[in-house]
Amino acid sequence: MDNLALLSLLALTPIALVGVLLVGFRLPAMYAMPVGYVVVVGIAVVFWQTDWVAVAASTVQGLILALGLLYIIFGALLLLSTLTKSGAIATIRSTFTDISPDRRVQAIIIGWLFGSFIEGASGFGTPAAVVAPLLLALGFPAMAAVMVGLVIQSTPVSFGAVGTPILVGVAGGLEGSPEVAERASVLGLTMPGLVSHIGFQTVVLHAVSGTLIPLFICCMLCGFYGGERRFSDGLGVWRFALFAAFAMTIPSILYNYFLGVEFTSLLGGLTGLVIVVLAARRGFLMPERTWDFPPREDWLARWSGRIAPGGGETVLTDDRRVGFLTAWAPYLLVAAVLVATRTIVPVKDWLAGVSVGAGDIFGTSITQTVEPLYSPGATFLLVCLATYGLHRMKARQILDSWKMAGSQLAGAAVALLFAVPLVRVFINTGAEFGDTDLESMPLTLAVGAAELGGTTWPLYAPWIGALGAFVAGSNTVSNLMFSLFQFSTADHIGIPPETVVATQAVGGAAGNMITVHNVVAASAVVGLVGREGDLIRQSVLPMTYYVLLAGSVSYVFVYGFGPNAGTVMLVLVLAALAGLVLLIRRADADKPPSRGFRKTAGGTGEKGTE
Repeated sequence: MDNLALLSLLALTPIALVGVLLVGFRLPAMYAMPVGYVVVVGIAVVFWQTDWVAVAASTVQGLILALGLLYIIFGALLLLSTLTKSGAIATIRSTFTDISPDRRVQAIIIGWLFGSFIEGASGFGTPAAVVAPLLLALGFPAMAAVMVGLVIQSTPVSFGAVGTPILVGVAGGLEGSPEVAERASVLGLTMPGLVSHIGFQTVVLHAVSGTLIPLFICCMLCGFYGGERRFSDGLGVWRFALFAAFAMTIPSILYNYFLGVEFTSLLGGLTGLVIVVLAARRGFLMPERTWDFPPREDWLARWSGRIAPGGGETVLTDDRRVGFLTAWAPYLLVAAVLVATRTIVPVKDWLAGVSVGAGDIFGTSITQTVEPLYSPGATFLLVCLATYGLHRMKARQILDSWKMAGSQLAGAAVALLFAVPLVRVFINTGAEFGDTDLESMPLTLAVGAAELGGTTWPLYAPWIGALGAFVAGSNTVSNLMFSLFQFSTADHIGIPPETVVATQAVGGAAGNMITVHNVVAASAVVGLVGREGDLIRQSVLPMTYYVLLAGSVSYVFVYGFGPNAGTVMLVLVLAALAGLVLLIRRADADKPPSRGFRKTAGGTGEKGTE
């Protein structure tokens, strides 16, 4: 079979089916993913002539990866349950309510800024595993906490885990190509210099596209989880949201240019966190009225999971209250250990040198290992052990924390144990794995898109990156799969390939918002299972905005402003955003006055009914 359109449709089928089941029918991932796995195996064997032994090896590879993810999830669950049982959550919650009781402000500081710092240190879905349970502990509905954790996994992702998606994904994807070496020579750059050049273009595209992400978070919080579902309530914090966005994106550009890709999100997120917290404590650009969720009894049942929001006020058997520094010590330790193990080369090499897994599975070239000591899961477990002593926890509290974490893990296990093998079967197709001359399913999809794109390819490039991240669950893997394809496509149509590869990296970061791996993992750490479709339906909105804007800005970078497709798309995206704001305000004007606000102490209030 050599019909590219038909092959592209076949390759798209398992992804589309999973999307329809999750989003259209709201089927829990634990049911949708097994169906998707069966379908992808059938297509791989029948149409891609993939050997059954390769399918089996890919399945084992996926199971090893899934166990690695479950290891991280369990560590995050255990840390949350440990802090809950020790009573530290009450102190942590008061820390942020002292800055501001406004839920929009809390989401920006914890999600956008603290989450970006954690992404820069660790990556691989860790921010949601830290941010979501922390927001839950502050009293956020479980689904709202996960939504925030997913949406922020966009702007900082390309430089997560001290630059891994660029340094490993892009560099590995382009490595060894003569045309890449030739392009580097034309630009007067070495190969590492070219990768750094791509990294800088990536951070600039992220700075443009990511500026509105904090505001998106606020509007989505108010629109999906407010008492009157008023998206316009989120617009009331637009000054603070933009300030927080620039506080992270501008330093990120500077760190990228002067220090390199490794420190872009790591130091950018930390700098933004310090700036915004100090400013917020002084009331700078803070909203005059405080927005909160409706009373707990008015929450929809779908919002909550098996872990009670705001739990763990105090479970100590004496009158001790966990102090500020003691309560925060576990999260500070998590950040410190992640930074140290990712930046101190001897420590990193030693930890990463310990691996378990399987090589040449069933006699194939498929190999997969996990690094249990280097994994964020090990960091979580280590910090839990330290917390037992720091918080002077009793044996009963420790035992209860392990029971709580173990009971919460089961829901995510089924979905991940099918989702990750599905992805590996999807990727491990093509000539290397069967009697065929076809490219792998992901590359077939990409080539089909390129045939449609032509000279307007920069508009399509981020969608390919997002597709790769959605399928593989990783911006790094998306870049590994598609960087050379993107480079070659751009070179073929005569546009700067480094800009298109940067656009690929940005799209891959945006795709992290909806990848099933991240949705399932983030849901699990707050006890929310079976709501994956609802979360994808919400997160796809900012993801779509992100790739549309990134594509149009990339097009303008390549062709300049003028009567062209990129300029038209850019104008349309900006006009759509402006129109959406007007529609939201008009629609919400017909609703009853919002009950989600109360006047901030010392503030002058805003017009309207309190």
